[in-house]
Amino acid sequence: MRQSTSVAIIGAGPAGLMLGHLLAQADVPFVILEAQTREHVLGRIRAGVLEQGSVDLLAEHGLDADLRERGLTHHGIYLQYEGQRHHVDFVDLVGRTVTVYGQQALVKHLLAEHDRLGSHVVFEAEDVEPVGVAGSRPTVIYTKDGATEELECDFVVGADGYHGVCRRTIPDGGIEVFERTYPFGWLGILADVPPSTDDLIYALHRDGFGMHSMRSLEVSRLYVQVDPDESIDDWSDARIWDALQTRLGVDGWELTEGPITEKSITPMRSFVVSTMQHGRMFLAGDAGHIVPPTGAKGLNSAIADVALLARAILDHRAGDDSGLARYSDRALARQWKVQQFSQWMTDMLHVHHEVPDASARAFRYRSQVGQLEYVTGSHAAMQSLAEQYAGLPFTTE
Repeated sequence: MRQSTSVAIIGAGPAGLMLGHLLAQADVPFVILEAQTREHVLGRIRAGVLEQGSVDLLAEHGLDADLRERGLTHHGIYLQYEGQRHHVDFVDLVGRTVTVYGQQALVKHLLAEHDRLGSHVVFEAEDVEPVGVAGSRPTVIYTKDGATEELECDFVVGADGYHGVCRRTIPDGGIEVFERTYPFGWLGILADVPPSTDDLIYALHRDGFGMHSMRSLEVSRLYVQVDPDESIDDWSDARIWDALQTRLGVDGWELTEGPITEKSITPMRSFVVSTMQHGRMFLAGDAGHIVPPTGAKGLNSAIADVALLARAILDHRAGDDSGLARYSDRALARQWKVQQFSQWMTDMLHVHHEVPDASARAFRYRSQVGQLEYVTGSHAAMQSLAEQYAGLPFTTE
């Protein structure tokens, strides 16, 4: 069967779903194709901190009802080292906040809104293949329920993640990948216990990084630094809580323990492509870039991409192609700033066990302590951190 639309969006994660809403509100026809089942998409547990710009965009488009009900507004973060905890107050420093709201909840709400609108979202679309993207009228070929479908469109948007098909369809020589793999990972847990902190805690400890986040007033999200090749089977609940108590502990404060409902180990890497456009195909979100989670930038970067891309598509329909021509350069200009911040936070807060020489490891650790002492003791340094953590503007000229 042959169909047609204006924008074929591949991927029903936050980038694809959000772009669909931005287009729907401007009456731009679109179809979203997703390889996984609806249940799989709703079950993916990912990031949980929204920048001020992401919150504002959702509010601007009337997509913040669940966020307003369930989101937790935070005025800053804590940086902890050598047994001392220091608050970085974003409101005082830059007049902005962040909101803890899980990606899983955002996807659920955006998908429910698409259901309400009657949007064309196809789950379990198999063998998806964009073709003819270098021409004037691309086609996306896919299989649904054993039948081959062809979706003709004006533009293809690859919001299908790091392992998706879109980036891989760009010919050799048409794209370059820049990547860094980190020598540590995060063991993350969800626990049915109220958070023991009002703002997120980032802790440098001699044993490794520790972090206290949350998903709601009843559910805590916590992390410890581990080797990326460790097995989750080697980490009992008791061992995890012991590591968290050690790395997050300070005098006069208590970490409350509770039942662990989910645990996993995630390797960490940085990844950016040289271009987010090939002909009439545009990449967005994890298809074009990935950051280590330390700076809470992955979900927000995806939202920033589609905010920029939606505006460019609307301008195109009004006769102005300059936004589409500049989309890749503008998105990547913002992304490289985000990458440096995420890398800076990651290098500063993780113990570098991979350094082979004991003296060099000790030097590295002491220099990180010095770095944290500078950041927490300098108004200018804290202001810079707050500006970047609360979020850079979504557009880059």
